[in-house]
Amino acid sequence: MTTHQTPHGGHQTPHTVQPRAGRKEWTGLAVLLLPLLLVTMDVSVLYFAVPFIAKDLEPTSTQQLWIFDIYGFVLAGLLITMGSLGDRIGRRRLLLFGAAAFSLASLGAAYSQTAEQLIAARAVLGIAGATLMPSTLALIRNMFHDEKQRRTAIAVWTGGTMSGIALGPVLSGVLLNHFWWGSVFLINVPFMIMLLALAPALVPEFRAPQAGRFDVFSSVLSLGAVLPAIYGIKQIAAYGVDVTPVLWIVAGVAVGAAFVVRQARSPAPMIDLGLFRSRGFTGSVAMNLVALFAIVGFAIFTTQYLQLVLGMSPLTAALWSLVPMAGTMTAAAAARVLVQRFDRAYVAAGGFLISGAGFAALTQLHARSPIVFLLVAATIYAGGIVGVMTVGNELIMGAVPPERAGAAAAMVETAAEFGAALGIAVLGSVGIAAYRSSLAALAPARTPAAALAAARDTLGGAVTVAGQLPGRLGADLLAAARAAFTHGLNYAALGAAIAMVLAAVLSIVFFRGVRVESPAAVAGEPRAEAGAELITR
Repeated sequence: MTTHQTPHGGHQTPHTVQPRAGRKEWTGLAVLLLPLLLVTMDVSVLYFAVPFIAKDLEPTSTQQLWIFDIYGFVLAGLLITMGSLGDRIGRRRLLLFGAAAFSLASLGAAYSQTAEQLIAARAVLGIAGATLMPSTLALIRNMFHDEKQRRTAIAVWTGGTMSGIALGPVLSGVLLNHFWWGSVFLINVPFMIMLLALAPALVPEFRAPQAGRFDVFSSVLSLGAVLPAIYGIKQIAAYGVDVTPVLWIVAGVAVGAAFVVRQARSPAPMIDLGLFRSRGFTGSVAMNLVALFAIVGFAIFTTQYLQLVLGMSPLTAALWSLVPMAGTMTAAAAARVLVQRFDRAYVAAGGFLISGAGFAALTQLHARSPIVFLLVAATIYAGGIVGVMTVGNELIMGAVPPERAGAAAAMVETAAEFGAALGIAVLGSVGIAAYRSSLAALAPARTPAAALAAARDTLGGAVTVAGQLPGRLGADLLAAARAAFTHGLNYAALGAAIAMVLAAVLSIVFFRGVRVESPAAVAGEPRAEAGAELITR
């Protein structure tokens, strides 16, 4: 019978039995969900807190933007660095260091007295968050050797990621109803203390053998590649295409090229470029990028629809937005079962097509649609995307050598950050262009020019200016703005649906015939050579 090369460089037969995880490992997985939920929640937890922070700290408009964005910028820029560092010094050690830093930075953010202090604290939160995200996924690779169990664990991890993003606004709303704005940061501390207490006993340490020295210059290059590119993309999303943000993106690409060249020549690279020769690895990274492109890029439309079109309070809107989480949990479990029976290519393609159907349904949404229509469609598209991400994450973690799992997890997270930024820029631009065009046609002819200009800027601006206009004119302008916004939402949904269909086609191209060979858990086996094929076709 044919044997297959394992990621360690040894050989195994198809009948190799892997050690199964027990109660300790599953409890350890629950512990790993603590930092995962908190790091993803911190991306969205400021949605409701910004007005309270603005009242107390009186930041300038530029400072307010940095309070919101600096966390995500630093997090994205350091993921590759921290993934590689964890492989070298120990993933659990890095996780515990990050948890301690996250707690201290949360305290600093909660009790900030100036905008500058809060910006600095958010930056440190981003550094700490970058240590936590790849560590949690990479440690799963070490704790669950059996392929079926690992598939389940990664499905739980993926569901936890999406849950954290959804829970952030709700937690923020609840806390702000009872406490001051610093409570949205202070809530992190007891959970991180719990992680520090439990992880040493429940989570095993892993350090890559012969990982080589940590390359500080490559770390600087990775940061210099990611930060300018994401900053430029976000500037385009906020202010439109201009020379300056394009130059930032070009600078990031140029530094990224230098980073790739250095990795190709390094004897101990931060990222093994040989992994990208695998269709499965490359396709999975791209899959995560496209998935976050759609779900994050469209999220702002659903949030504004609930609050500004349907007139819900922020907390009520956040609670309604939890409904699609039921679909994500179901989809993660379903994907785990389906990949045992069907080719991953068709499971991933099916997930993208299901998500595309949800987005396509939203092209028919209008300002007076019942809320159940939006929620069902959102459940469908979110479920499809989470199913896809479950397949991709499981494929990557099952395929990479254990000593490269941290760097691989960092690549997954970095691709996701880029996808989210691109989604906000592209889908946001499509929606805003359609909104402004529709409002110009639908706005009452007697609307003052200054009021119409303010309304064309954003739907929030339209709601404000409509309240300042007399009688029927204000009501007509508000109705026109809501209809125009929904028209923009329809076009953004169409763009997301098209992206999902194209991704389904690419999934079949990348994943057809790809299967994971579980690595033999044999101590002392030599490491795989860089660039060895880790996914058997």
